[in-house]
Amino acid sequence: MTDLWPRLERLLAHVERPARYLDHEWGCVRKAQADFAFCMVYPDTYELGQANQAVRILTNVVDATEHLRAERAFLPAVDLIDLMREDGLPLFSLESCAPVREFDVVGITLPHELAATNVLETLDLAGIPLRAEDRGEDDPFVLGGGPCAFNPEPYAPFFDAVLVGEGEESVPEALLEVRRLRAQGASRHDVLRALALLPGCYVPSLYRWRDEAWAQEAGVWIEPLEAGLPTRIEKRLFAGFAESPGWEPCIVPYTEVVHDRLNVEVLRGCARGCRFCQAGMMYRPVRERSADNVVASVMQGLAETGYDEVSLTSLSSTDHSQIAEILTRLNRSCDGKGIRISVPSQRLDAFGVDMAGLVAGQKKGGLTFAPEAGTQRLRDVINKNVTEDDLFGAIDAAFAAGWRRCKLYFMIGLPTETDDDIKGIASLAQRAYDRAKAAVPPEQRGNVRVGVSCALFVPKAQTPFQWDGQIPREEALRRVGLLRRSVKYKAVDVHWHDPETSFIEAVMSRAGREAADWVEAAWRRGARFDAWSELFREEAWRDAAQEVGIDVAALAETSFDPSRVMPWAHVSTGVSTRFLALERRRAAEGAVTPDCTFGDCTGCGACPALDAENELVEVRHG
Repeated sequence: MTDLWPRLERLLAHVERPARYLDHEWGCVRKAQADFAFCMVYPDTYELGQANQAVRILTNVVDATEHLRAERAFLPAVDLIDLMREDGLPLFSLESCAPVREFDVVGITLPHELAATNVLETLDLAGIPLRAEDRGEDDPFVLGGGPCAFNPEPYAPFFDAVLVGEGEESVPEALLEVRRLRAQGASRHDVLRALALLPGCYVPSLYRWRDEAWAQEAGVWIEPLEAGLPTRIEKRLFAGFAESPGWEPCIVPYTEVVHDRLNVEVLRGCARGCRFCQAGMMYRPVRERSADNVVASVMQGLAETGYDEVSLTSLSSTDHSQIAEILTRLNRSCDGKGIRISVPSQRLDAFGVDMAGLVAGQKKGGLTFAPEAGTQRLRDVINKNVTEDDLFGAIDAAFAAGWRRCKLYFMIGLPTETDDDIKGIASLAQRAYDRAKAAVPPEQRGNVRVGVSCALFVPKAQTPFQWDGQIPREEALRRVGLLRRSVKYKAVDVHWHDPETSFIEAVMSRAGREAADWVEAAWRRGARFDAWSELFREEAWRDAAQEVGIDVAALAETSFDPSRVMPWAHVSTGVSTRFLALERRRAAEGAVTPDCTFGDCTGCGACPALDAENELVEVRHG
């Protein structure tokens, strides 16, 4: 492969944070004994991508496979991108500084909807044709995956194949299939057809996109162009997760990254069933690593990386059936070593505070809780399954134990929300502040702070609320104004997310293949790094919608009957559409559905569809 380092080195003196682009970090692997090269790309800067666990997991599993080697690539920051375009320097891999386009296969993760234009920026900077239909026999195969793969259609024309679900087994399997067929001289089309027959692999170019009338009749929007192709793509599940070691080779960056610490995944999945939460649906069933596994993994990881902080990661780490034992043992093992243990996902009850107390020691910065809604009525609608007593019990315990700051997360624009629910956010936050002050000594009450952070509800694919529209921007701002006026305490700070970026998220989450033209038109008008507020260009997206002639407001804001076939109906998380529709009906009734890991099966369908089940180390007690 071509070595681009001499050309890159000349540019690094003119950019911020050149350490982003240096290889040979501690723990970096450069595998020599392999004849097939895979480049794993995170479509954002090194600081964000290097902290992404999927990048680490997939490069490790590829490097552990005979014949295959993996390298990483990240989208440079805009200052270097502009210099690279002036110089004609293509996107490069980190390990060998080789052109990404010279790899056999390029994998791009889709971490969130606002990364869409960065996918195109990545492909263009690499010199790879944006659309799969324009790629020739000598171009690399471009694979997609990640959370947004559960509605792949807005990205479909840009990928040769999309891997749906967990990639520990499916990524090496797909790479070996490409390698085998390329060695036999197979055409690009023949390789794509073979990939389409692999479980969990969707090849968009082999399917025609149909209209809504056809979709309502057929139950899906896609029609195979050739006989023998599946019309339903079931997600892949890594069945061996619970037994797999929590420690795996880990790179220690030269420069600071987000979540700059050792990360050990303690469990995968969440069955609490929040009706707005896509992750809770797409990672089912729940699978736990044992306390022995987690503790041994943490200690080995700390020894081999030199980190002084470890995060026990998952969607809901304090739900682990052995979390108290894990934290107690880690505290004992790390005592006196200056090592901090963090649990990023906080349970909203006194038990969650007890667990935070086990890891905080004397460093009690702030705690975060997510009531999500300001009234019990609306919390029942979204199936949050927490009460005011849960929140106030957590506040009492936290501030009595030494915390002085907490942040409360809410959503605005949830289905059935009224002005009373908005005012309920203010009331709940102020009463939480009162409880916090009452729990601390009088002389410390001036230090008590309660923050309120509000996100705009985004209807996510594969959730019970996928049929519900997002409220318009003007209405979102009106509700934010109502909330701000309703909060009377100066010590309660209110922050909210930009409705414009949440609107883009909603369109990308709910749209079909027609949105791909919109994404490309926005990118050609300068949209990139849309998740960065200082770089987001709302006018590029607005003008692009006019150019391609699609009604993006209708895509984001229209509510549908659950009988409507949605554009991602051919992709399955394992959770049945029947269950999602049932949950939508329960939401309208204000009825709650319990967490199946604390009791009986709720009939979501994931376990039988995936031939799996919840794997808990111990019986949970709610």
